[in-house]
This record gives sequence, C-alpha cells and structure tokens, in this order.
Amino acid sequence: MIDENTLLTTIPHALRELSLPWPHPHRSGKVREAFALPEGRLLLVTTDRLSAFDRVLAAIPFKGQVLNQLSAFWFAQTADVVANHLVETPDPNVSLVRECATLPVEVIVRGYITGSTATALWTLYAAGERTIYGYTFPDGLRKNDRLPGPIVTPTTKGGPGQHDERLTCAEVVERGLLDAATWEQVQAAALAIFRRGQAVADRAGFALVDTKYEFGRAPGGALLLVDEVHTPDSSRYWTAESLQQGEPVHWDKEFIRLWYGRQGYRGAGEPPALPQEVVVEAARRYIALYEGLTGQDFQPADYPAEERIERVLLEYRDTGR
Repeated sequence: MIDENTLLTTIPHALRELSLPWPHPHRSGKVREAFALPEGRLLLVTTDRLSAFDRVLAAIPFKGQVLNQLSAFWFAQTADVVANHLVETPDPNVSLVRECATLPVEVIVRGYITGSTATALWTLYAAGERTIYGYTFPDGLRKNDRLPGPIVTPTTKGGPGQHDERLTCAEVVERGLLDAATWEQVQAAALAIFRRGQAVADRAGFALVDTKYEFGRAPGGALLLVDEVHTPDSSRYWTAESLQQGEPVHWDKEFIRLWYGRQGYRGAGEPPALPQEVVVEAARRYIALYEGLTGQDFQPADYPAEERIERVLLEYRDTGR
C-alpha cells in the first residue's frame, strides 16, 4: 500500500485536465477522454476526476490508474463469459479499445437489498412493496441482507440532471429496446460476470453489493462488454467485516457522496472543498480495493501523466497501430 505521505504529495498532480495536440476527433466525458484512432479504435484515458451528483466535484490521486487497471483485470477474468472491447493497456491510465455501438439498455445487477433513494430496493420493500422491478421478494428481509441470488434491473441513461430510467426485464423487449434473444444473452452474461465478481470479492474480504454493466456490438455483430467493470466507481463495495457488524462501510465512490451529504450538499450550488484527509482516505480505499481484488501490489506510474499519455498518442499516430 502506498504510504500516506506519497498520497498527500500527489494530490496537486492528480490528472484533472488533458490539453494534448491531437488532429483526430476527441471526446471528453466526466472521468474519461476518448481519442479516435484509425481502423475503428479509441484510446480511452481515465483521469482522476471524481463525478457525483451529475457533476465533477474533485480529483483523487491515482484514481484513474486504479479504474483503468482494475477494469483490465476484470476484462481478462471474464473473457470466457463474453468478449470485450479491450485491446491492450499501453499506459496505466490508457486503454486501447475497439470502437463499437453501445446497446440502449444498461444493466444493474444487485446482490443485496439496500439503498435509501426513492427507487432503491430497500426503500420500496420497506414501504410494503413485494413485487419490485418485476421480481417477487419474500417477507422478512432486513436492510442490507444478501439476496438469495443476484437480480437484473435494466435501465436507460437519463439526460443531464436526471436519474436513469428504471425498467423491468419484460419492458426491455416490449418497448423494442432489444430483441428477446439479445436481452437473454445480455442477462446471462451480466449474471455470470456478477457471480464471478462476488466470488472474488468474498475471498478478498469485500461484499460486491451491486454494479452497472454496459454492452455493445462489434461490427460483426458479436456482443461485447464495454466501459469499466467492477471498479469502485461503477460498483458498490462494503467490507465483509463491517457488514457482519451491521454497519456497512463503503470502499467505493459512495464514501465521497456520503461525505458531501454530511456537509449538507446534494448537488446544487458550489460544493464544499474536500479536505486533504478525505482525499487521501478515498485514494487509500480505491488502492486497497484494487490490491484486495487482484492480489497484486498497486504500482503507480509517475506524474505528470500528461507527458506519458502524449507519448502514447504520438506512438499510435506515428505507427498507425
């Protein structure tokens, strides 16, 4: 584990913005930059930016490297379940991927009955509902109980400032978002990937609570797993010890959301600045999660990252790879 002093001294150098000379189309997202390459490929650069409440709020040092390398680990672990868009990771912050058309439906797989928002499983269950998102739940469940088996709740992306639209599995086909065969394939892949993630998390002393997957189609029509997989930004993780004690402790992005909530911030207006100790603790949890899940020591690349990433881009431009 990286020592606290290294994390503190790295905070000012966290990768927030990229201003690189690149003659081809370039798209900027909340936490990623996408650079177009020839032959239908993209260089995805994962930054240290932290997004919550539908906006970028801060930067966590080494966050981008953790997300990029942890996704690469999971792509390798699940390639026998479904193909993915990853070609290689030429830099700790960079993935070379195959560009593909993403499906209009994302998949949320849930392993626990939890949450406090209006659409959360526990909120609806505690209000007396027993059929939620097309699934029937038994009486007697308690908040944060592990479900007998993971469930799939599809969603479509909401616009800026909007929550994602929740669907039942039946509505995916009824509304013509996906044909029945494709939806069956997506569900089967998502459940298999999630179960594998749960098994790895269990062995590492974590609980994989829920996660979101995105899928796409290769030019030849094959289903591809895309985006990021089982990272602390895309998934919710608790420590198994804290779950047993009845007070789940987050080792994911929710740790930051909860801190903002305690300050009374809900997304409107100017957010409070994250104290250094909160930034360091967030980085520590991200790195510890990476090390626990992969069984590998985290080896950070040197900053400034922009210089490394520019070299990677120039290499791909010059070689045409």
